[in-house]
Amino acid sequence: MAFLGLYRMDSETEQTSYFKSGEAANGDLQRQAEQVGCEGTADCLSNGSHGNAQPEGTTTTTRDADFDADNHNGTKKRPRQRREMTLQDMYNQQADYDDDDDDDDSDWEPVQKHVVSEKWFCVNCTMVNFDDVVYCDICGEYKESGIVKHGFFAPNDAQEAAPAQVETVATSKGQESCEQKSALENFTAVGFDERMLLHSEVDMKSHPHPERPDRLRAIAASLATAGIFPGRCLSIPAREITQEELLPVHSLEHIEAVEITSCMLSSDFDISSLHLINSYFTPDTYANQHSACAARVAAGLCADLASAIMSGRTKNGFALVRPPGHHAGVGQSMGFCLHNNAAIAALAAQRSGAKKVLIVDWDVHHGNGTQEIFEGNKSVLYISLHRHEGGRFYPGTGAADEVGILGAEGYCVNVPWKCGGVGDNDYIFTFQHIVIPIALEFSPDITIISAGFDAARGDPLGCCDLQSSVDIIISYSCCKGASW
Repeated sequence: MAFLGLYRMDSETEQTSYFKSGEAANGDLQRQAEQVGCEGTADCLSNGSHGNAQPEGTTTTTRDADFDADNHNGTKKRPRQRREMTLQDMYNQQADYDDDDDDDDSDWEPVQKHVVSEKWFCVNCTMVNFDDVVYCDICGEYKESGIVKHGFFAPNDAQEAAPAQVETVATSKGQESCEQKSALENFTAVGFDERMLLHSEVDMKSHPHPERPDRLRAIAASLATAGIFPGRCLSIPAREITQEELLPVHSLEHIEAVEITSCMLSSDFDISSLHLINSYFTPDTYANQHSACAARVAAGLCADLASAIMSGRTKNGFALVRPPGHHAGVGQSMGFCLHNNAAIAALAAQRSGAKKVLIVDWDVHHGNGTQEIFEGNKSVLYISLHRHEGGRFYPGTGAADEVGILGAEGYCVNVPWKCGGVGDNDYIFTFQHIVIPIALEFSPDITIISAGFDAARGDPLGCCDLQSSVDIIISYSCCKGASW
């Protein structure tokens, strides 16, 4: 799951000649990237399967052999007709197989049907638990924790701690007082809406999809328990992105394919539309009747956050959104992504006055969709850190020699890791010697971060070793626009 962090940069940073010769600059970059080691030692977690259900007991028949009590030779009498086995017969049969006839079989019970336990997901760590426990086996969170019940994040009296910024959002720009605007510029804006939680798999599986609503709930719950949001942050009102805003990023066919998913479970759904959906969706990307709306809300929040930052209404922002976006290209939804939220935010920032936009993508997978959209655009610099492994790691793109096209060579910077297990030192070194120096030379008006957290220690897909403290360091560095 990817999130967006947006920061406005200091416009007074001195520029150098790095981007005057894109090809030569990227040659130096490639040599630097090859020097980056992989020092982490994280083990890759695998999803083990739970035990299979026990087979149900079967009823069988047997041939009784009666013996004459007075006949010591044990002569068999004529067998009787077959009859159904009773519980007493089953008990006697079990006793015949025991080595010790004196064993106490009083605790024997017949085989019962296997009972399937319902599963629930912890709102804190998102791990799967069975219904017969009320506290998470992993972190101890209470099952019925009401912190993320529907409506919890709706605007309420809890936001009275920052009334100025909430009131300012409801007013027009011309009505803002100087005091309100000054106070608002010191707040971080957060974009979140519960409609994005409705995007999920149609059928629940024993091993749920890694990009599921529980991950967003867990992050929102953590912000709420810390008193950060709602409360001390500005809440950006959610809206659905329009088709006119999507068209500069995605093809009309792509947009229509996403919209058709809203009718998938309807009785009026035209089965012939499945061909269109299958043409623009890869098998790893799911959708239900709420997915199109969730994707529009996510894109709308990212666009409005970028506009709010560029207009000076807030200093930075965090878009807590799903479905993610950096794999979504001009004409295809893939890798759990429907609309490319980072690209939509970048164009919204440019409509609000940004001349140059920097996109930093530290998701463990390469953002092939974002690169495709901007690889010929010199006004947007895209930097990605990701596992590559010679093209064997999903999605297979993002080699160091992919530097841009059509005169924009040098405006696409890829730092590919050669293996998993990449850790804290690898990321810190790369930011100190590659990301921050290039960002300072480019001197963007706004920085957009595709903040995928699957490079974190313990993620079952990323298999890397990045700790949360390093996430904080590199986020702060991007926000300040300077190295340590």
